[in-house]
Amino acid sequence: MRRLDHNKAPLFEAMKAYHRKNVVPFDVPGHKHGKGIPELVEYFGSAMLELDVNSMKDLDNLSNPIGVIRDAEELAADAYYADHGFFLVNGTTAGVQAMVMSVCEPGDKIILPRNAHKSAVTALILSGASPVYIQPEVNEELGIAMGVSLESVEKAIARHPDAKAIFLIHPTYYGAISDVKSIVKTAHKYGMTVLVDAAHGAHLNFHAELPDDAIALGADMCAVSTHKTGGSLTQSSLLLLREGIVDAKAVKTTLNLTQTTSASYLLMGSIDVARKLLVTKGGEMLAEVLKLSRWAREEINKIDGCYAFGKELIGTPGVFDFDETKLGINVRNLGLTGLEVYDILRDEYNIQTELGDLYNVLAIVSLGDTQESLGALVAAMREIAVKYRKSEEVKLTKGILKNPDIIVSPRDAYYSEKRVVLLEEAVGEISGESIMAYPPGIPIVTPGEKITKEMIEYIKLLKQEESLLQGTEDPYAEHIKVLGVGGTR
Repeated sequence: MRRLDHNKAPLFEAMKAYHRKNVVPFDVPGHKHGKGIPELVEYFGSAMLELDVNSMKDLDNLSNPIGVIRDAEELAADAYYADHGFFLVNGTTAGVQAMVMSVCEPGDKIILPRNAHKSAVTALILSGASPVYIQPEVNEELGIAMGVSLESVEKAIARHPDAKAIFLIHPTYYGAISDVKSIVKTAHKYGMTVLVDAAHGAHLNFHAELPDDAIALGADMCAVSTHKTGGSLTQSSLLLLREGIVDAKAVKTTLNLTQTTSASYLLMGSIDVARKLLVTKGGEMLAEVLKLSRWAREEINKIDGCYAFGKELIGTPGVFDFDETKLGINVRNLGLTGLEVYDILRDEYNIQTELGDLYNVLAIVSLGDTQESLGALVAAMREIAVKYRKSEEVKLTKGILKNPDIIVSPRDAYYSEKRVVLLEEAVGEISGESIMAYPPGIPIVTPGEKITKEMIEYIKLLKQEESLLQGTEDPYAEHIKVLGVGGTR
């Protein structure tokens, strides 16, 4: 049960009080309440620029909060039934990095699924921890990775009982939920900390028909993208902590290693207001979100060649529960890739979905959606199924790669001497950098892993489908850095 009054937004209220004072600024930022950059004032409005301010006594300081930011963080923790909460202005990436760095020292092992976001790989480089990858369950028909099974976690623990932590994703990008409660119980029995990337789960705690939140299921730390499904501004997130295994003071110190000292009050204020909204009105708003997503899923499943997957997946490998607000649509029976449908929706129907992959397109249904917005998506899918259908379905390829061989730790690989080779000639080499499609930002290869023929074929397929690739210094991913003498770091 929540203990605090969530009708308050202490940081946002302090920001408004500051605004009313009409202070004459001789501090940073240099635009001085927007006077120095009138074009932005004209477009965005004066209030936004006047509230883009620096840390001060009235508004507290994120690096060491003792006033209104502290009060707002306490409310955020209470909203998620956590013991401590930390505002993040460098996105959930900062939270993932802080989680791993807070519990792992160089050489420590951490168990994690290979479909983790690229922020987990950067956390390994920064901390010096060594990954023990567990293979996520794969739905071959959909061509996507789901959650991890309790059995695979238990096997990893049996092989590596000295691991310091287990890292989970809750939910996955596509909405799959692992049996987090059982995994936490098992991990704690062996003294392992449970860290959760809940980037796509900011809304879970606020409606009874949604899966349980990771902290409620016993996780020790959880990084939450309030900006993704909680209503706050892009780049604002939360790091939540349960007392017991992890020291909150150590986490704060770790955050201050990497997070900016010039935290945006616009971002922090938006977290404060989003938390207030979720607690006070989230239940009724998410009831409407669920109603809309269920309606859209039902209508799309009436379209020949389309399959909007949902709760029927529960009980299949890697799906203990499912988040219905993730509207994934499998389109391969239309003879189209998800990447093609993603482009068609954007270019022909002015609809921006979250991502397209080889077989699916993913729409996120959240607080701001309406019957009109979901109706436009459904109508577009009906038309696409007739207008753009091809004669043969898209053949399944080996898109989900098996866990690679780790030859060198990500940190050692990052700091090793490297040379540049053509991607096609990199089979058998040890990668010196990552390659991933973004979104979703899940690496195909990371530093320290042996590059396989399958990896290269998959990368070439993504390039052929004009997927956006990231990670390599070469912006076109024609070349890749590999470990070896003859180059530079």
